Amino acid sequence: MTLTGLRIALVGPLPPPSGGMANQTQQLGELLTAAGVFVSTVQVNAPYRPAWIGRAPLLRSLFRLLPYLAALWRVSGSVDVMHVMANSGWSWHLFAAPAVWIAHWRRVPVVVNYRGGEASEFLQKSARIVRVTMRRASALVVPSGFLVGVFARFAMRAEIVPNIIDLGRFRARESARANVPMLLVARNLEPLYDNLTAIRAFQLVLLQFPAARLVIAGSGPEEQSLRAFVHHHNLSETVQFTGRLERDAMAALYRSADVLLNPSLADNMPNSLLEAWASGLPVVTTNVGGIPHLATDGVNASLVPPGNPVAMAQACLAVLSDETIWQQRANAGLREAQRYTWPRVRSLLLDVYRRAMQKSSC
Repeated sequence: MTLTGLRIALVGPLPPPSGGMANQTQQLGELLTAAGVFVSTVQVNAPYRPAWIGRAPLLRSLFRLLPYLAALWRVSGSVDVMHVMANSGWSWHLFAAPAVWIAHWRRVPVVVNYRGGEASEFLQKSARIVRVTMRRASALVVPSGFLVGVFARFAMRAEIVPNIIDLGRFRARESARANVPMLLVARNLEPLYDNLTAIRAFQLVLLQFPAARLVIAGSGPEEQSLRAFVHHHNLSETVQFTGRLERDAMAALYRSADVLLNPSLADNMPNSLLEAWASGLPVVTTNVGGIPHLATDGVNASLVPPGNPVAMAQACLAVLSDETIWQQRANAGLREAQRYTWPRVRSLLLDVYRRAMQKSSC
């Protein structure tokens, strides 16, 4: 069995806005299409039409949900497998679960591709209803061993199909490191990602590298409070907010940075780490959730406790102050990124599709 000729319904978010799951959905669709798969995409975050509906909370749910359900029903009648990108909370209940049930009613095998660092908290509240839905799925795949363990605690079996990194887009810089260090944060501006800790850590880095810069690439509800903090502490000349960037612009930004800071309070398999590694960029990250399953402290990353700007700054300074350490981390990251290329992941995904179709035909 090969991917060529398969008909896959890919259900998930798409850019804009760009983000971890949206980018993975878009990338997977492109890679499957290039491999000869007929991909029908059902977008869970389609634009509101008319646009003013997006400003009416109750109406916008109906105007998005009803066309979504209709698209699921229509597409599921003409595919071999439905591949559902799933997340926690209301995203599960409104988008993932209906896709599984419609595939079940239409007798189409469905692969649930679950991702997200808050799975444990979600399943503690909703495991019973999630299990009912998952009995109708042919397979549950997750990007890391961390999530395998989380689902196992709630009596659900998952297997690993990692995230994919595009080495054609994310690649190491060709020029030498700049004399003025640039630190990069590539997370949404939300409480979960604790961008304030990264800014506080940067304040400490400035004591040793007064010309250093911090670039924060993302958008979200905390933008104004973070900008206010930066302004209040006279950091406006050294901290830049770029907003959310598209993939090519983000890839160029990685190549111009010297260290990636990931201050998140919960995480699974952040794409930003894979993208930084593929770009030859040393990583300083919190040790939460699935990150210790992904990164090895002192080898391809520095792992620090969450909410600790002093530890994050010290780890960053250790890398910036020693060219040998910096280069070792960069090289280790480049090697690690090779584990997440499409040729390696493709065979795993094909096997999942094959077994899902066999199970459905039994």
